[in-house]
Amino acid sequence: MKEVKEPRKPLAFYYIIVLVVILLFNEMARPYFDEAKIQQVDYGTFMTLIDEQKIAKVDIQEHQIVFTQKDSNQRYKTGIMDDPGLAERLHNSGAEFSQDIKEDTNPIVGFFMAWILPLLIFFAIGQYFSKKFMERAGGNSMMFGMGGNQAKVYVPSSEGIHFKDVAGEDEAKENLSEIVDYLHNPQKYSAIGAAMPKGVLLVGPPGTGKTMLAKAVAGEADVPFFSIAGSEFVEMFVGMGASKVRDLFKQAKEKAPCIVFIDEIDAIGQKRSGAVMGNDEREQTLNQLLTEMDGFEGNNGVIILAATNRPDSLDPALLRPGRFDRRVPVELPDLEGREAILRVHAKKVKLAEGVNFHTIARMAAGASGAELANIINEGALRAVRDGRSLVTQSDLEESVEVVIAGYQKKNAILSDKEKHTVAYHEIGHALVAALQSNSAPVQKITIIPRTSGALGYTMQVEEKDKYILTKEELENKIATFTAGRAAEEVKFGQVSTGAANDIEQATKLARAMITRYGMSPDFDMVAMETVNNRYLGGDTTLACSAATQQQIDKQVVDLVHAQHEKAKKLLEEHIDKLDELAAFLYEKETITGEEFMHILKPEDEQKAEGEAVAADTQTETAKTEPASAPEDTNTIDTKA
Repeated sequence: MKEVKEPRKPLAFYYIIVLVVILLFNEMARPYFDEAKIQQVDYGTFMTLIDEQKIAKVDIQEHQIVFTQKDSNQRYKTGIMDDPGLAERLHNSGAEFSQDIKEDTNPIVGFFMAWILPLLIFFAIGQYFSKKFMERAGGNSMMFGMGGNQAKVYVPSSEGIHFKDVAGEDEAKENLSEIVDYLHNPQKYSAIGAAMPKGVLLVGPPGTGKTMLAKAVAGEADVPFFSIAGSEFVEMFVGMGASKVRDLFKQAKEKAPCIVFIDEIDAIGQKRSGAVMGNDEREQTLNQLLTEMDGFEGNNGVIILAATNRPDSLDPALLRPGRFDRRVPVELPDLEGREAILRVHAKKVKLAEGVNFHTIARMAAGASGAELANIINEGALRAVRDGRSLVTQSDLEESVEVVIAGYQKKNAILSDKEKHTVAYHEIGHALVAALQSNSAPVQKITIIPRTSGALGYTMQVEEKDKYILTKEELENKIATFTAGRAAEEVKFGQVSTGAANDIEQATKLARAMITRYGMSPDFDMVAMETVNNRYLGGDTTLACSAATQQQIDKQVVDLVHAQHEKAKKLLEEHIDKLDELAAFLYEKETITGEEFMHILKPEDEQKAEGEAVAADTQTETAKTEPASAPEDTNTIDTKA
């Protein structure tokens, strides 16, 4: 898409206008400046200077005499006196003198030339620039266009965004393709009596591509595209926002069929309060938006698209059928979607042979489209820093870690004791995760400090996307979170501050199990907590009494404590492997999941275990038909 812009005049045009204004002002103001430089003296001084022959030039005017002194060239003026011998004395002194000739001019013409013509010139210049301001502000004459529409107008172009440029959101594209078909063939829908939705609301987390999808709809439909942010409607003057809404819809109707896209519509569409003095500028703007959407005639070719990541805060009147009657979720991409998004953005960079996007997509679990684009860009930047012309697999893997935990801190030097502590801490996480069933495999372990504040982290990556988690899997996660502290206790008999992030994550997960997931035997399937703004971090609010909250706190403590004890027991039973792996990590600083598993379970042991699992699987298959299991969700656990 490209923005429609009026052809600009050459810069010399504006220089000429400024030069003309300066010249006109200079000509009109010159008499006043000259008059200000003339010094007033009495007639006696004038006569004395004549007698002393110190006057060079005299100009006898109608109401005054202006003369110039020989030595200083200073100009003086004095009043007219009845002096018949003045001309003779001036002649004898050698001065040049003359008298102004009165021209018989029309006083009306003189007044016009002196006053009316300059005013007309300045008025014409002011009107010209005022018109330019109003055209740029949307054509509204109120306060130089402050109440006018500031929407950016785009028209399709060959380099514009289309559906093929948007990956990982197949369901959203399928919903919006109907809008494109309607804009191409409205008669097909009107013939059967179907009316296309007036408004389509795109909801989802930040960075998932809501704005890109809206532009792709306009690109596919080949129609004009108006884009404006919700905050641009709100002005400091009351009524300006409503005026902008009116002007925007007026232009949209004139250019129909077209698409109007309002980004972050929650800026003007928030729920109206019941306060007596609640009729503020934002509320007036919302009321005008509701009125304009009601005024749309059926099948007039104007489609309103809006995007928000706070759908719960929107006014119900805005979401009712007849206004925004369709909601299109734009969620975080799954494993397949992440791989497709990586491939789309990777077209812009030069890649080396053998880059596995599936592995990168698994590592980047929970990443949005914008974060995946950033991962590709970070990989390209790393290749440039290293002096290479191609982006390799290691560049992309490192860029995932940069997005998750930040850059490596080159100047952070840990003491020998701290390095040993961090090594045991991270191996504790990895060892407990590997010893438990239904836990994500370990991908990487490192004790290199990062700019996010992490002194090390353990990366776990699921083989497939996972949409539901069982109680056992959640408890295993809590045990893995607490395993870093447990390793410090088992090996050193003391604790450190390195488990701060682990404690926070374990507590948050345990509280969710009790208050939201119904995994407490005491509360059964009663929700004790509600989630607010799930697309913006998902802050929670307790919905229970103070006494119940005390019970929840006690159960959270008991749950985390039980999993902490389980982690300590597993590490005590495998203290030899803990020491061996920690020593290896201390020496290498970064190890892969394969190296970790090779030390934990030698190849012959892994082979025997694999044969046993295969035999069990064959036995179960002979007994009963295989049950379809839900796909796993990627999880990356970063430890501070």
